[in-house]
Amino acid sequence: MESHGGKIIAFIPARGGSKSIPLKNIKLLNNRPLIYYALDAAVGCKYIKSVYVSTDSQQIKECVQNYKSGKVKIVGRSPETATDEATTESVILDFIYNYCEEEFDYLVLIQATSPFLESKHLDEAIEKYFKTNCDSMLSVVRQKRFIWDTKGNYVVPVNYDPAKRPRRQEFKGFLVENGAFYITSKVQILKSKCRISGKISYYEMPEYSYFEIDEIEDWFIVETLISKIKRERIYEELREKVNKIKLLAMDCDGVLTDGGMYYSEKGEELKKFNTRDGMGISIVKKAGILTAIITSEDSEIVRRRAEKIGIDYVFLGIKNKLDILFRLVQKIGISLNEVAYIGDDINDIDVLKNVGFSIAPNDASEEVKKIVDYVTVNSGGNGVVREICDMICLLKAD
Repeated sequence: MESHGGKIIAFIPARGGSKSIPLKNIKLLNNRPLIYYALDAAVGCKYIKSVYVSTDSQQIKECVQNYKSGKVKIVGRSPETATDEATTESVILDFIYNYCEEEFDYLVLIQATSPFLESKHLDEAIEKYFKTNCDSMLSVVRQKRFIWDTKGNYVVPVNYDPAKRPRRQEFKGFLVENGAFYITSKVQILKSKCRISGKISYYEMPEYSYFEIDEIEDWFIVETLISKIKRERIYEELREKVNKIKLLAMDCDGVLTDGGMYYSEKGEELKKFNTRDGMGISIVKKAGILTAIITSEDSEIVRRRAEKIGIDYVFLGIKNKLDILFRLVQKIGISLNEVAYIGDDINDIDVLKNVGFSIAPNDASEEVKKIVDYVTVNSGGNGVVREICDMICLLKAD
């Protein structure tokens, strides 16, 4: 790559006047501003030197500033390029002529509405761009669908012969522009006034990246897909850890319960447990995994609940949880590396740092969530243990 000797920059247009979804570019998608996904990809790309965000919105500007990367530069845009009718090409040319702060040779146009773009895609695409000696490149996905067009009152096939209908695995399909990114040279775009021109190559992205966010309906589809993909990747990364687990240990308050303090009219202390967690314990025990509760509280309610759901080892009123756990694994004949532990507060940190698989509920203290291997989707008392039991059994079964 260095032999090509050209500076590559990324350009992300982010207008504030979206009509279908107000301030779409900074609306939260799975708890992150949409534009952060594009920034992640561009900033993480090893070949891109600077990332320019062009916006007419003070709110978008402030949001991008909070991303806090020295690689990111925020620039304005002329009023005529911030209208509904303005083309992306007009925004790029306006940037080159009036706002760019440095000389560059190649430009990667990235659209914030395609949050499936990743740094590895840009790395691979830029490498292919130079290897193929093309003038421009666009991102695409392959779709295996049969296309028809209208002809008068009838339809005609476009990409296949109905008399010789191919099987899906034998059908090449066709390439569809997904709008995630475009690569071209400064010389080429100034000459053609178009984002792609000359000899055009392509970079094929995963089929799920076909979706762009233009309407609110797209938002829900993309958000669901991103959650699914993220969870699958996390599961794959955790597979090795989970396969070693022989003991599932946990705190009680904030894990098996919601951490709340409830009292009856007579002043009796009550706790709220989740029945799904009890079924989860039953599932992992059938898979041959031992279970334990280690809590600093000495409560008869916890003792009775542990007995009801069949917890193998119960330790109440414990101040040094790591010491108790160490003695337990010695007794069982396993190592701490074969223990999964669920904890939610600072008194669990020592244990969480020393076990093979550390877990926190999504409403755990921030200090805890920063150090664990996995943060659950569910909150304490709302199915955290069942979620982990299902995960362990699923990954062990694979």
